[in-house]
Amino acid sequence: MFRTFLRSKIKGARITGVNLEYEGSITIDEDYLEQADILPNEEVHILNVNNGNRFTTYVIKGERGSGIMELNGPAARLGMIGDKIMVLTYAMLGPDEIAGHKPTLIFVDNEQGNGR
Repeated sequence: MFRTFLRSKIKGARITGVNLEYEGSITIDEDYLEQADILPNEEVHILNVNNGNRFTTYVIKGERGSGIMELNGPAARLGMIGDKIMVLTYAMLGPDEIAGHKPTLIFVDNEQGNGR
């Protein structure tokens, strides 16, 4: 039997932009993606700390070093610039993988919202 566990988390980032005229996704700074081991087009769960919205989308790689966290398409309606968010990924683990599993946690804490 496989169970689902947290694989990675980006915590404390702030929404830096919203772009309604897009088919849907979140654009994330390539530095954050590498640190959290998240790939472009990978499914992510977004938790908006400010308004409680939780949704699933996929990742678009943003410019390295930009601090970008931009909600695109319909997701742009679920947060405002400056809202604090968490980005989560999960993994299915078999019984032999569970004991040694440790999620990757990235902490971004910057009042400007760009993590730099």
